[in-house]
Amino acid sequence: MYDAVIIGAGMSGLAAGIRAAHFGRRVCIVERHTTIGGLNSFYRAGGRDFDVGLHAMTNYSEPGSRRGPLALLCRQLRLARDGLSLAPQLGSTIAFPGLRLEFNNDFELFRAEVHRHFPAQKDRFERLVAGLADYQDLGKPHATRSARETVAGWIDDPLLAEMIFCPVLFYGGSQAHDLDFGQFSILFRSIFLEGLARPRAGIRLLLKLLVRRFKELGGELRLRAGVQAIRSANGRASAVVLDSGDELPARQILSSAGWRETMQLCGVAASQLPAAGEISFVESISVLDAQPRDLGLDRTAVFFNDSPRFGYARPKAPVDLHGGVVCVPNNFAYDEPMQEGCVRLTALANHDYWAGLEADSYRAAKLEWYGRMVASAARFVPDFRASVRATDVFTPTTICRYTGHENGAVYGCPEKRYDGRTHLENLILCGTDQGLVGIVGTLLSGISMANRHLLMEE
Repeated sequence: MYDAVIIGAGMSGLAAGIRAAHFGRRVCIVERHTTIGGLNSFYRAGGRDFDVGLHAMTNYSEPGSRRGPLALLCRQLRLARDGLSLAPQLGSTIAFPGLRLEFNNDFELFRAEVHRHFPAQKDRFERLVAGLADYQDLGKPHATRSARETVAGWIDDPLLAEMIFCPVLFYGGSQAHDLDFGQFSILFRSIFLEGLARPRAGIRLLLKLLVRRFKELGGELRLRAGVQAIRSANGRASAVVLDSGDELPARQILSSAGWRETMQLCGVAASQLPAAGEISFVESISVLDAQPRDLGLDRTAVFFNDSPRFGYARPKAPVDLHGGVVCVPNNFAYDEPMQEGCVRLTALANHDYWAGLEADSYRAAKLEWYGRMVASAARFVPDFRASVRATDVFTPTTICRYTGHENGAVYGCPEKRYDGRTHLENLILCGTDQGLVGIVGTLLSGISMANRHLLMEE
């Protein structure tokens, strides 16, 4: 009998496992795939390692800082801050027609940009910043209001509102056009007030640190161990049933598989399942024969949109070419530069189109839409196409494979379970559908759910 079985070896599952194992709980993490990380993982193609999911880590704080989410998770997981080898961003841009707002990890730059370009909104913007909900407010009535409606009570210039919402939604919006004000507040803080950073070695370093820590504490990790069902009796979960037929009995079960997906494992009727998310992406990776800055690509990230209105929803077309994110992994303040240049492009995508393609058509579509995505981005950043030496593309079907989320819903269900509770007393959710997003957010989700439910249960 395990004290806890955790479904999924993504960021939240690993963090929850470390936290529980640190206090002597007997913990087993089960993972369907052959590798760890979930959406924030990595793969090898053409002799190169590519990250999946990672553009940048949000919530950056300087070494030595004891405040903020990054410092908190390091304390809770007993990880050395220096061991993360985080490099801060060089600087990013929100680009709309005729106007650009610059920001970096010093909020004063973004504040000055807003004041300069939107002088009539200066006081309103300051009231917005002062009125942000705090991290512990997630799920409270004032924080579950529409972010669009709440922000409109402060910011009455539609263009400024759209430019603020563009990076916020791209970095964590699970529903079309809007999100809870609490989630908006956390994402605004994590992007603008705290900032962006990246480990030079990508996501692999962080994953290795987490697994090493978990195993040092006596935790058990099972790969190729997909969950077929969750057994229950008398209102409590009793065991997980693996695809192999093995049963793992447990006093507590923590699932990072997603709210809807976890309920399906419990045999909940389709009519009682939460709505599936529809927000998914196509992402391309371009390897360059030059350093991006030599080509004029000097920004860490560019969030772009080609009209004053930012449309964040599942597109009717295979890929939404109106807006997207250009991320340049080279453009962080590393001690040593990356050897190869790299550009990542992200755009909203239609899951059903990609899921309905046969293998040959799928490969051809990836090539076609890669070209169209790069052409779209070239309206807002220097055209790098002549320097591309290798490419890869992943689509909503890739996200389905890595996460198990229906529709390739990268941020899970539109509705969140902020307390992590389900219909079974000892079955708890963590991860994206608990309400915290991003790498730091999902780690904190695992930590907070373990603290609240696994460690308080006697």
